[in-house]
Amino acid sequence: MPNQDLNILVLLRECSDPRPPAKAITRGAGISDRGLRRIANPADLSALEEALRLKDHYGATVTVLAIGPERLDDLLRLAASMGEVRCIRFWDHGLEGSDAVADARVLARLINILAPKLVFTGSRLLDRGDDPVPALAAAMETMPCLATVTDLKLAGSCVEALRKVDRGGRQEVTAPCPCVVQFEDLGVSRYPTVDAVAAAVNAPVTRWHLADLGLPFWEVGATGACLPLAEFGVPRPDPVRVVTPDAQLPTFERILSLLSGGIKAREGKLRTGSADELSAGIWQILQQEGIAP
Repeated sequence: MPNQDLNILVLLRECSDPRPPAKAITRGAGISDRGLRRIANPADLSALEEALRLKDHYGATVTVLAIGPERLDDLLRLAASMGEVRCIRFWDHGLEGSDAVADARVLARLINILAPKLVFTGSRLLDRGDDPVPALAAAMETMPCLATVTDLKLAGSCVEALRKVDRGGRQEVTAPCPCVVQFEDLGVSRYPTVDAVAAAVNAPVTRWHLADLGLPFWEVGATGACLPLAEFGVPRPDPVRVVTPDAQLPTFERILSLLSGGIKAREGKLRTGSADELSAGIWQILQQEGIAP
């Protein structure tokens, strides 16, 4: 039987593919976008799959939210190809220079406006690890937050979750709704059909800006950040050591010494004989190298 009261908000985020080598930008601190492949965060796709499963069983309403520039429309349309969802993208240039606290204010305001019964997202980002923004937003909205969840069941006005804990253990927890649930990467996302992907190309995406949220500008972006970017410097590279060849050597050997950087080639001598002869030979080599007295 459809449950019209079950509204689920899924937060989708993009991350950088960690496989290709990353290059730092020449001005400022950051990673260059050139050649960087961006993908959907796998743990967020697991959260979307769980929301779609509840939609199939209980007739829930699923809203997918992405916070970022226009390229995230492709991420939302990927979600639209997996199931019937409402897509919302929020972005404003006033968010640039923000930190986790400022981002959490924005997400908390979005949760307050949409008023979902459940908020699903991933426990961690593939490229940078943990993301404290969903947990901070839950705290601002006085909502419980369940992290590292691997299984979820509805129990009336509560949810029963199975979550990962230290040393491979599992813990069963119960939380009242509304609450924020952060899923682990379970690798169970469904594959959309070709027809669904083609139909999702023209899926509507609702775009919201800062004026739609009613947040003052000094609470977001760089002005609302608790940890503004300080000055930074690049460490000086170690100077290359230049080898000074022995002036008494012939010219050709001095050139070889400069080209080799002072590293001598292995002689590759093979010594044979009795144990006393071998030990005497090794001792002689150590004396020639100045190691033994």
